[in-house]
Amino acid sequence: MKSFKLLPFLFLFAALVSTAQQQIPPSGAYYCSMKKSKGHNLSDKPYNIAAVPPHTFDVIKYTMDVDLYACYSPPYPKNFNGSVIIQFRVDSVLNKIKLNADTTSLTIDSVRLSGVSFTHHNDTLKIQLNRTYVVGEVANVKIYYHHNNVTDNAFYVNTGTVFTDCEPEGARKWFPCWDHPSDKALFELTAKVKSTVKLGSNGKLVDSTFNGDVLTYHWKSDQNVATYLMVMTSKVDFQLNINYWHKLSNPADSIPLRYYFNLGENPAPVSSILPAMTTWYSQNFIEHAFDKNGFATLNPDFAWGGMENQTLTSLCPNCWQESLAAHEFAHQWYGDMITCGTWADIWLNEGFATWSEAYWYESYGGYSAYKTTINNDANYYLSTNSGWAISNPAWAVTTPPLNTLFDYSITYMKGACVLHQLRYVLGDSLFFATMRGYCADTNFKYKSATIQDFNAKVNQVTGDNYDWFFNEWIFQPNHPQYQNSYNIKDNGNGTWKINFFAKQVQPIPAFFKMPIEARVHFTDATDTIIRFMNDVNFQQYSWNFNKQPVYFMFDPNRQIVLKAGSTVVGIPEEQDAGGVSLFQNVPNPAGTTTLISYSIDRPMLVQLDVTDMMGIVLLSPARGMETAGRHEVAVDCSKLSAGTYIYKLTAGNIVKFRKLVIVK
Repeated sequence: MKSFKLLPFLFLFAALVSTAQQQIPPSGAYYCSMKKSKGHNLSDKPYNIAAVPPHTFDVIKYTMDVDLYACYSPPYPKNFNGSVIIQFRVDSVLNKIKLNADTTSLTIDSVRLSGVSFTHHNDTLKIQLNRTYVVGEVANVKIYYHHNNVTDNAFYVNTGTVFTDCEPEGARKWFPCWDHPSDKALFELTAKVKSTVKLGSNGKLVDSTFNGDVLTYHWKSDQNVATYLMVMTSKVDFQLNINYWHKLSNPADSIPLRYYFNLGENPAPVSSILPAMTTWYSQNFIEHAFDKNGFATLNPDFAWGGMENQTLTSLCPNCWQESLAAHEFAHQWYGDMITCGTWADIWLNEGFATWSEAYWYESYGGYSAYKTTINNDANYYLSTNSGWAISNPAWAVTTPPLNTLFDYSITYMKGACVLHQLRYVLGDSLFFATMRGYCADTNFKYKSATIQDFNAKVNQVTGDNYDWFFNEWIFQPNHPQYQNSYNIKDNGNGTWKINFFAKQVQPIPAFFKMPIEARVHFTDATDTIIRFMNDVNFQQYSWNFNKQPVYFMFDPNRQIVLKAGSTVVGIPEEQDAGGVSLFQNVPNPAGTTTLISYSIDRPMLVQLDVTDMMGIVLLSPARGMETAGRHEVAVDCSKLSAGTYIYKLTAGNIVKFRKLVIVK
């Protein structure tokens, strides 16, 4: 996110910055994380899927009818009457079904159609069916219920505003359902409201009809929706603007982009760019896959960020901001069109959306704008690493606390950087072919997927096995800490050799396999990039050149953004056969001064130069005939800007180099 408009956000940012002792990146992902990790849907009743009987049916469609009319007038009660028809296909022989229905929020009044009786205890609704159904049969159960006048942090009522907010398992608080991300279904909503109310929901608006002071909205989604992404959003005197996006496949056809907003707000920062954003994501993933889309700002009950309800994203008040929109809108592909199969697969939602936010900046700022955002994401993760893996298989069974599931450092920042590193490993051609193939795959589109599914898609598209990448970056914690070294040797026949030693020293896991890039600069001001696979620890490489290298730079473009340690490499300190040694400056990084030491085994002419990265001499702190032994030179760095430099020792016919880092 590039701008901030709410003072409470700034106050919380200041508190967090004070705690973390650093700048918090102002991203849409940050707002999203704060909204979800500070939520309350799981605070009182953690959901353990292992405690729920095996799922024996597949919901095909929810058809819901609710009467919200009284909720918009004082004293703004939270109770409403409703019914839902659940159409389902039988997966195993059964004569009853079990649904999620919060016992505090919902009271079940009766069941009809194929349902003949029920019990409702411990947040589980058990419905006895009218007969035994066999595999493949389709049945319909109609449930009459009412929502109680309670605050449950899923169904919200406040001074003329009524909305739902359900991730991860809040849908069960406003209608009976099978509340799990893997069970997606069609959704149709009829809602009665006051005539002054505008109400939005998933899918397309079929009609809206008046009967006196009662306005009835009829919304219908022809694409499957996960229960936590089903939504009602409404308000008295809601403002509404609409513009249109023309399909890439048929420019004569278009879909509406709807913007619901509060009086005094200006949705233009989002509405002006959303058609272009839709085009960008459609060109690089697959074409936008829904009948409409849009955003709606809510009230202070929804204090943080956004929630990517399918085709109608909720935003905090006055949060019409580019980066938040880029993040939440990307969820329409990653999270909505394809939903995480379990909460252990949250990377497929939040990691992908955070990466997409950075990728949106590439649409108009080029790769450098994208990479700047990714670098910022990596820096945040590296300074605040929470220490667990992106995916924990246990989360598929027991949903973890919200501040773990939606941890900003791991789920969002590291998640985005891992996807960037996959782009680096595969290269753009295969990476985007994979992303398009994943989105277009009918096994996943409008359905759910696991990380293993995406891993398999990578392998399928590339024709190679990248299980190692997922095992180390997704299912293992932390990141590599390098302690690399190199030296440059004069072969004495007009050629030079670079020896490079790749070493990782982090304790857990012991090693990360990755392709490495290195840049070699030569005395003639040319350079070359070398790419090689580092597939074991303590690995040694050697290259010969017919011109003299000046220095060797590990990962010059910082493609392995998730790393730490000695990524600035230098010549080992042992004395070589020429009897000349150059030692690392102290301190390093340096401030206004530093000490450089070298030793020679006999009297010889010595020159010590400090150069920029192109070899231009900036300082010459030592020059002349020196006696044998160790020498120490104080170097004044006060006139050099912060950055990376080279210091070069010429002793007789021997030349040695090391890097000097200056911080101010």
